[in-house]
Amino acid sequence: GNGFPEISLLLPLCNELDLSVNELLTGERISETEYREKAEENMVNLVKEAQESKKKIILSGMVSALVIIAATPMFVVAGAFPMEDWMRIALIAVGIVVIVIGIAIACILDHDAGAYECPECKTRFVPEMGAYVMGPHTLTRRKLVCPHCGAHRYCKKVLTR
Repeated sequence: GNGFPEISLLLPLCNELDLSVNELLTGERISETEYREKAEENMVNLVKEAQESKKKIILSGMVSALVIIAATPMFVVAGAFPMEDWMRIALIAVGIVVIVIGIAIACILDHDAGAYECPECKTRFVPEMGAYVMGPHTLTRRKLVCPHCGAHRYCKKVLTR
């Protein structure tokens, strides 16, 4: 979340607090017998989070493909065949509605999958939806303002927060 320390500071912080990384992640002292169990639990949680993020990204791509498959024939039919104007307008309007709803669903799924990593301070964060939608982007990077250092850079998409 937003209150989690920067990844590069975990080891120095643990050394100062005389804690293991596992104890810091779980928020409690762990006995030697529980240490391995908690370490495995933390690793499993990390893998699950990455898998969930991958599923959301794949689902976002599938929604995008379905939108294209659903809307394109409406536009083709509206432009290629003779019909009354009201029918042509209805087909185009339905096609536009399908595209808008599809883009909204794909954006929500992609936004909720993982986080972004600032190239300056390496902080991982989830941007506000407005910044996410309006930020120029490539497939793996999006131009965002880091909430930690304030840098306005292309941040890399990562699967875990």
